[in-house]
Amino acid sequence: MDIENAKRIVVKVGTSTLTHKGGRLNLRRVETLVKVLCDLSNSGKEIILVSSGAIGVGVGKLGLKHRPKENKDKQAVAAVGQCELMFIYDKFFGEYNHNVAQVLLTKFALDTEFKKTNVMNTIDSLLDMGIIPIVNENDTVAIDELEGENIGDNDRLSAWVAEIVRADLLILLTDIDGLYTTNPREDSNAVKLDVVEEITDEIRTMAGGTGSSRGTGGMRTKIIAAEIATAAGIDMCVMNGENPKRLYDLLEGKQIGTLFKAAGKRS
Repeated sequence: MDIENAKRIVVKVGTSTLTHKGGRLNLRRVETLVKVLCDLSNSGKEIILVSSGAIGVGVGKLGLKHRPKENKDKQAVAAVGQCELMFIYDKFFGEYNHNVAQVLLTKFALDTEFKKTNVMNTIDSLLDMGIIPIVNENDTVAIDELEGENIGDNDRLSAWVAEIVRADLLILLTDIDGLYTTNPREDSNAVKLDVVEEITDEIRTMAGGTGSSRGTGGMRTKIIAAEIATAAGIDMCVMNGENPKRLYDLLEGKQIGTLFKAAGKRS
């Protein structure tokens, strides 16, 4: 399936895209993202949003100078931030006549086929009712993401969700334009890869380390997500989320970000 024909789309947005450097929500960007997703839904696309940001938003709302270090404090801040995050989403989506539902997951909700089927059935029912599911790691009770483990990052979670709901396309919105040969913030000669046909050790090496201080990811976790998605037959795109309107360009078949081709679709 070509990207422009993708119907069921999982869009993951990272903390660094949702917030300003101080941790407060970037309301203009969030509203633009919501408007675009509502418009895509109006056009017949089935949209599932995987949203990071609970801890980052909680830090900003509470006026903390730094992200907490102890897990119990991170969980408390996440509880505050998740309320704020969903309040804002509900407000903005409601302004464009769309209902949303909160779906909080942990790895334990996905560790058996029976549990995965329950998640799939819930999301299928929400989509059938015209409701946009908003998925996040349940940071208030799960510590894997808080400890920086691979198993708990929302990049991987979004790939699992895409696989479970049989998505056609996974889009990761981040603070970089795609996968580069080296870190473009450190090397002016870095070259962006438009398409990745196969994830090799060389590609994994290009991914480097972790992301910004506001999130837990980075390009490394996006490569892990790409391995999950492409193995399940799902194309995945990593693109800059600074201007959410570029989602239109991507879904019109224009070259945006880095496209990781699904197994079976490689040339």
